[in-house]
Amino acid sequence: MRHKLIAFIVMLLSVLVLAACGEDSPEKVLKDLNNKWNDVKGYELDATMEIKTGNEPRVYDVNVWHTEPDFYRVKVTQQGEDVTQMIIRNEEGVFVVTPSLRKTYKFQSEWPKQNSQAYLIGALAEDLLADDKVVMEEDEKNYIFTAATRNNHKSIMPTQKIVVDKKTMLPTSVSVLNEAEEEQMLISFKNIDLGMQHKESEYAVEKFSDDKDAKDTASADVEPTVFETHYPNLDWNNTKLIDEKTVSEDGIDRVILTFEGDKSFTLVQQPIVYEEDATLPVFAPGDPADLGFTIGAITDNSISWERDGVSFFIASDNLTKDEMMEVAASVTTGGLK
Repeated sequence: MRHKLIAFIVMLLSVLVLAACGEDSPEKVLKDLNNKWNDVKGYELDATMEIKTGNEPRVYDVNVWHTEPDFYRVKVTQQGEDVTQMIIRNEEGVFVVTPSLRKTYKFQSEWPKQNSQAYLIGALAEDLLADDKVVMEEDEKNYIFTAATRNNHKSIMPTQKIVVDKKTMLPTSVSVLNEAEEEQMLISFKNIDLGMQHKESEYAVEKFSDDKDAKDTASADVEPTVFETHYPNLDWNNTKLIDEKTVSEDGIDRVILTFEGDKSFTLVQQPIVYEEDATLPVFAPGDPADLGFTIGAITDNSISWERDGVSFFIASDNLTKDEMMEVAASVTTGGLK
């Protein structure tokens, strides 16, 4: 009987050891993911991005090209709208192109190194490696990682859940959560083609900024709109609107809102003036800022963006970049004054 008991214990231990050997440790999975997602000459992917921070969810189609070492083209189009924006990085710099507005902005920036984006799979891999508290769970088909975000939204959306297919070892979705763990953004990957490379010449800004069809469509669609003043909708008890004035210049009204308190800032807004022919890039200070609903420009003391026919600019001496992003994301007509 004793021999049988010993034999049973040995067999049980063997099974447990074999089972443990068959499980992938988080460290091994992370290493494999990083190797697979980053050790390629290039990739192309398609995804959808759903933004849930406004009154109604907005869905965007996202197409990404990446060619080693530092060439990128990210094309973002809102579903149901004819407005497309692109972030392009080539040997000349970083550009944000909006063909429908006939505008191209050039940045002296290291994007995307300082601003991780959930639709860039190399950045996702780096997010996972950078977080020493990353948590890995798994089900039958997927690895599920919970990790900190590293982009300009990280103060209001600090956590992301990355789902990776065990069979392909590629991401299938990324959920970005706020502090209450509510989903604010959902990236769903539809296709990822690892090894896909585009020629350097295909990243030339002129190929996209001189999109004649987009310009013709914009010329036909642009109609005069009634300019409404927009206000930030913030729950900042010690920051109040203390002044609002309108300045007219060349027939264009510019509204200036001044907020003072613990977090003081100035918000300037005016209707966009559409240029008949704008082909030369305009220099923009700072880095591209992906606000979800549009791509703006952010510096240590300011953020600017354009939306729904209105140009916005926020300046502040004591807001952080995260806080400026929070203000920008909250700006709407009829907001709390």
